[in-house]
This record gives sequence, C-alpha cells and structure tokens, in this order.
Amino acid sequence: MAAPRSLARAACSVLLPLLALIAAVAAAPVSAEQPCLKLVFNQYCLGGDINVLAQQSPPALRDQDGDRSALIYFEGGEKIYVLAWRGRIYKVLRRYPVASQLRYEEIYQLLRDKYGNGEDHSYFPDHARTPGLKQIAIRRGEGQAIHVWPLTEGWHIELSWTRELGLAVAYIADEIERQQAKAFQSGY
Repeated sequence: MAAPRSLARAACSVLLPLLALIAAVAAAPVSAEQPCLKLVFNQYCLGGDINVLAQQSPPALRDQDGDRSALIYFEGGEKIYVLAWRGRIYKVLRRYPVASQLRYEEIYQLLRDKYGNGEDHSYFPDHARTPGLKQIAIRRGEGQAIHVWPLTEGWHIELSWTRELGLAVAYIADEIERQQAKAFQSGY
C-alpha cells in the first residue's frame, strides 16, 4: 500500500505546480503587450493597436492611407473617429451632432471639473466679442473655439468647435501624434 501513496504524492508534486502555472497564464490579461495610455470612452485604447480594436469591435467604416488608418464608429447620433499611425492609435475623437454654445459650455464644464482649467487656444476676428458673434464666426469659418488640457501622462484632451468638424472632443497621444506629424511634414 505504500507504493500507491508515494506515486500519488509524486503525481501531486508535479501536477500542482503545473496547474498553478496554467492558472497564472489564464489570469494574465490578453492585451498585456499592448500599451494603453488612456482608455477613452470606455472602449478605445489610446496608444493601442488599431488592428486589435478592429477585430474586437468591427467599425462601421475603415480607411487606410499608407501609414495612416482610421476607424469610424456610430454611437447614436455621434461619430467616433479612431485614428492611427503605423498601427498605433494616436487620436480618438467624438463628434457631436449638435453644435451650439450651450452644448460647448456643457462639455467644457464636464472636462474642467475633471481635468482643471486647461488652456484656451481659441481665435476669433476682433469684432467677434460676444458668444453670438463668435458662433457666427465659427459657422463662417473665420474663428474656432479650442480648449486644450495638456496632461503629464503622455496624452492630452482637446475640445473644439470648428466649421469643418463641428463640436468635438479628442483624446490625443502626444508622442505618436508628434511622430506622425513629423513624418507627414517631411513627406514620408
């Protein structure tokens, strides 16, 4: 009877560490190798791999132009643009269907409460001093309301209201954006 007990102990001494290793591997996150500077809108990994995102959550539209990629998602009346350079997501932008002074102020207040005052990068013609005149300048393409929250985590936020894009919030990965802008300016 001693032989079966020693055989059982030997099997346990081999199986228990093996089972522990399997459990540890199974518990490890699948995307551990994928950097994520910020999880944006609870779904998009700023700095992550755009191809992984496209596989996990197929977009409504996809566009590719050399090293640049874009995925477009629809959430209700809003559009989400996920932009990547060389496969890494550098910008996630939410475009709002209604662009008004009231909506801009509402979003600005939410961002200010969470991230602080930020910096105003807006520009308007000299005659556009009131909110109404600023709104007219935006609609004519003569001005833009832009507020930026530069953060130390390697990403920043921009709230913008422009003629071309309307009202939008963008989360931007600083280093990847710099790299793609430099490549774009140099013609590569």
